[in-house]
Amino acid sequence: MTERRAILSGSAFEEQIGYARAVVDGDWVHVSGTTGFDYATMTISDDVVEQAEQCLRNIEAALAEAQCTFADVVRVRYLLPDREDFELCWPVLRRYFGDVQPAATMLMCGLADPRMKIEIEVYARRRIPPCGGARSDHSEAPVVPVQAHEPPYYAAVFTTVRTQDQSDYSETSAHLEDLVKDVPGYLGMDHAQTPGGLGITVSYFRDANALTEWQANVEHRAAQNRGRAQWYRNYTLHVAKVERSNGFARAQVPQSPTAG
Repeated sequence: MTERRAILSGSAFEEQIGYARAVVDGDWVHVSGTTGFDYATMTISDDVVEQAEQCLRNIEAALAEAQCTFADVVRVRYLLPDREDFELCWPVLRRYFGDVQPAATMLMCGLADPRMKIEIEVYARRRIPPCGGARSDHSEAPVVPVQAHEPPYYAAVFTTVRTQDQSDYSETSAHLEDLVKDVPGYLGMDHAQTPGGLGITVSYFRDANALTEWQANVEHRAAQNRGRAQWYRNYTLHVAKVERSNGFARAQVPQSPTAG
């Protein structure tokens, strides 16, 4: 069954009107039209550029909870009552979307509250995410588990539930995944994610010395500290000695040249 879940931001509008800040539907993330309100205080700036910044911070939080980022955005729609305000926002929009270059549309229309000067709506498609993120069943990249090794060896099982604040998480995860490959005795890593948001990362090491070396790595420890302070709502680490291991891989069946 395709995953479908709602993401709420705490905005009073969501409860009063009856909608979600975003909806995750399988690979797709649909973020509702989002304005420049600070949802914690339900206040809004008079400045359109500051409103645009807050819109994007609100959207970033929703994307993070959906376990993707602005890099996954494929379409963005801008709605403004005053077309002259749009160009003022370009530097902010370029900072968030300049490298992504999603399809975009700008519409001039009235908004629900006269204080609102810009509203932004995005659609994103989740790809193979960073370490510990969800892996789509429909990803173009093949999903291949770490092969069975001759026991004994060690497995470190890291389970997490993440917070909304995922700034710099993707970059740090990718860096650590490259860094651990330099540890002698590192055997590989598996990732999984449940629809409810439980992330599972299993790292395999040939012996206890390899595991200890990775746990003592300065950059790894710094990332752990930042995870406790920012990225994780909670996590658990289990370390196990693997006494038995086996595997199976189905042989690929060549396709007929006429197969559709």
